[in-house]
This record gives sequence, C-alpha cells and structure tokens, in this order.
Amino acid sequence: MTQKEIRKFFPALSAGIYGDGKDVVYFDNAATTQRPQQLLDEMVRAAIYSTANIHRAVHLLSAKATDAYNEAREEVRKFINAEHSEEVIFTSGTTASINLLAYTFSEAFLKEGDEVIVSVAEHHSNFVPWQQLCKRKNAEFKVLPVSEEGLLSLDALRDMLSPKTKIVAVTQVSNVLGVVNPVKEIVKICHERGVPVLVDGAQGIVHCGADVKDMDCDFYAFSGHKLYGPTGTGVLYGKKKWLEALPPFLFGGDMVGTVSQEETTFAALPMKFEAGTQNYTAQMGWKTAIKVAKLMNDNELNKEFEAVSDYLYESLTAFPGLRLYGSAKPRIPLFSFSIEGVHHEDLATLLDKMRIAVRSGQMCAEPLMTRYGVSGMLRLSLAPYNTMEEAEYFMKSLKKAVSMLI
Repeated sequence: MTQKEIRKFFPALSAGIYGDGKDVVYFDNAATTQRPQQLLDEMVRAAIYSTANIHRAVHLLSAKATDAYNEAREEVRKFINAEHSEEVIFTSGTTASINLLAYTFSEAFLKEGDEVIVSVAEHHSNFVPWQQLCKRKNAEFKVLPVSEEGLLSLDALRDMLSPKTKIVAVTQVSNVLGVVNPVKEIVKICHERGVPVLVDGAQGIVHCGADVKDMDCDFYAFSGHKLYGPTGTGVLYGKKKWLEALPPFLFGGDMVGTVSQEETTFAALPMKFEAGTQNYTAQMGWKTAIKVAKLMNDNELNKEFEAVSDYLYESLTAFPGLRLYGSAKPRIPLFSFSIEGVHHEDLATLLDKMRIAVRSGQMCAEPLMTRYGVSGMLRLSLAPYNTMEEAEYFMKSLKKAVSMLI
C-alpha cells in the first residue's frame, strides 16, 4: 500500500476545496482526520437501512441496528485488546468519556483531603474535569511537570504519589508536544502504590495503537473522529471491576433494570453508562474506521510516512528563529512551534491563503502554554496520507509567509 493508493480513499484531499483546482494540504489531523470514502458509504447505508432505535423493539429494523451496534463494540474490543466487550462504553468522544469517568469516580471514591494527579501537558478535557471535581470535593489537585524537551518526570510522579492519591490521569501523547509518554511505566509506578490510571488516548490511538492488557491501564479514552471515523463517537474503556464499582452518569432509558415509585435498579455493563438513544448509526462506523486504520499500518506506507516526518523534524529544527516544543523522542508526526517576531495566528492565516490547513492558538492546553511562556503556537499534525511533496511545499510556504511578516 502506497501513499498514492491511500489518498484515493479520502475524497476531501482532492476536492478542490480552495477553488483553485489544487489539492488542500491538510496538516490538522490531530484535530480531526479526514473521512475515507468507505466510511461515508457506510454512514449512508446505515442511515437508510439501520434507522431504528436499538435495544427497543422486536421488529427487523431494530434488530439489524442492534446487531450492527453490538458488532461495532466487539470490533473496538478487539482493536484495543480488552478482555470483555462490556468494558467498552460508547460515548460522544474523548471529552465525554473523561467527564463520565471523572464525575462517577469522584462520586464513588473521592473525598475531602484526597489527591488527584494529572500532568501539565494535558488537554483541557483531561485537566479541567479533575480540577473542578477536586474543588467540589475539597480534594488536592496535583500537577506533574514536564521538561523543556517534553518529557514527564517519573521521579516527580514517584514523589507526588501518596496514600491519599486516588487516581492519576495522563495523556498517551500530548496534543501539543507530540512526545509519546511512557504510559506503561507510569501505570506500573502507580499500581505499585495501588493507584488506578486513566490514559487519554485521543492522540495516541491512531499513531501508537492501544493494547490495554499490555498497558495495564485501568481506563482508556479516545475518539472516533481522530481515527478516520465519524464525529460524535468515542470510547471509554474501563476494567470491569472499576466500571462495576462506579455509579451511573446519566439516567433515563436503556440504562435501567427495574423502575418503581420506590426504587430503581440499573442495567448491567455497558448499558449502565449508555442512557438514552445513542448515536448508533455513527457508532456503527467504528468497524470501517478500524479497518482503514489497520490498512494505514502498512510497512511500505510507514516507510514513506516516516521519511516525511523525519524531513519535517529536521527542517523545522534548522529553521532560523523557530522554537520547536517537545523535541524528545519517541514522538508522533506532530510539530508545535513558534517563530521569533511572528504571531502564530498571522502565520496560520497566510498559510491558509497558500491552501495549507494547520492549527494555531493554545490547542486547548493553556497550562502547557503558560509552562513554555507563550500565548499560543502553530501546530502541524500529519496522517499517513500526507506526502513528501506536501511537506516540501509547506517548508517553502513557511519561509515565504515568515518573510512577509518580518
């Protein structure tokens, strides 16, 4: 499988979005990946032939929709190597997954004087929920530092852990730094103290994959739209023993066992956490998204993609006045930087005029911006369909844009 062959799967890459007959250079994959044609076809098919509420009725349409929804859950289970399908909770995305966990975990286990540890490199979605719940519970919110190179301090983690620590929440890969964190070692350190770990896999799932058994994490969260899937889809994986110990997050249809005027009992996993009508036609897209993600993990394709990533890393680190944040390795093909004398928003605007889509701003990680002493950065993030030709064009365009702004 080559990049040329893979690009044919993604119609947006050659749709002439900018109106000049040329292809878009899409370097904002950390925000969301493009959707393959196979997924678009499946979503249309599901909308036509599977529009009936799941788990509700005995008629054929509902039965087919329920079967497809359950098949999607099993596909996710296999993809992350979970032990049980009921350990896979469908949500609307990583943000919803982490909020679900943060609220239910704090209700069950967090009390005044307890501690929660997160890293300063977390996305707001894995920072703010824990921060706010600690405020509500009068618990201590502790923040693990990151080095100039983008490395989390394991020694600091060991020092921060205490008998009062109830959970550690850490990203697999920072959406700003691109550095792959040693989550397996982090989990081991925490488990030696009896502390469970949530891993935010929003960025890691597509580039690093996730074997939750091998990682031994207690919880793992990720989104479909960063894995060539639909928006509005996400997963919270949790070890069965933990999920069974947590209270429901939302109440309503499909998550109950029995209901009377006096008492309500709740359904078994995973239904306990999936109240109401789910985004079932979108969740059905997991099967296709995972199939495409597996196709991306091709030896020939990986060689081409690695060459593109290496070229950009070397070119950016050699660029005059450019400061790359998170230079440590291993890393994914994600590069956040600033250039002396140039505002990141101005630079992004000029690049857009050159039909290059990048991200600028705080990347939903303001504490990390504060740590590096900047108000924002420019980020380019790649997928295996991004070519060397695009990378070379980006570097030429970057040089041109900077010369216009200085």
